[in-house]
Amino acid sequence: MGEDQRGHEAGAETGYVLLEGFPDAVGYARLRSAAGLSPKLPEAAARGAGGTLHGVRILRDGELIGMGRIVGDGGCFFFVVDIAVAPAHQGRGLGKRIMAALDAWLRANAPETAHVALFADGEAKHLYAKYGFAVNTKSVGMDYRVGPKPLRS
Repeated sequence: MGEDQRGHEAGAETGYVLLEGFPDAVGYARLRSAAGLSPKLPEAAARGAGGTLHGVRILRDGELIGMGRIVGDGGCFFFVVDIAVAPAHQGRGLGKRIMAALDAWLRANAPETAHVALFADGEAKHLYAKYGFAVNTKSVGMDYRVGPKPLRS
């Protein structure tokens, strides 16, 4: 189904509005926490927002209830991150709407040789598979957290 200019799915009066653009640092941090994603410091969230190539958010009655974004170098590597929907609104296809919007942007803007990746938490891997994501058998995803800075004397 297509979307009208306000982001509603055609034929559905859901009250959910999908908008381009990413939420401010406060809304971002609040929704990450509500959705069970790892917490981020407000200053980290503010800095990180500048690395967004494309983002979307879903509002209902003016309240932020969903989001997702793409970060990367804009040419070779793109990473889908921060896919989150507030728990009270999960199970209504909003994650699909977020992914469909991000996927459409990637297909319109990323070069054909671009590498697009994400980390899938739990059963979300089934959603991402619908958009062409698959377990990479040639590589192993690795990460680390910087952690607290040591005190200097």
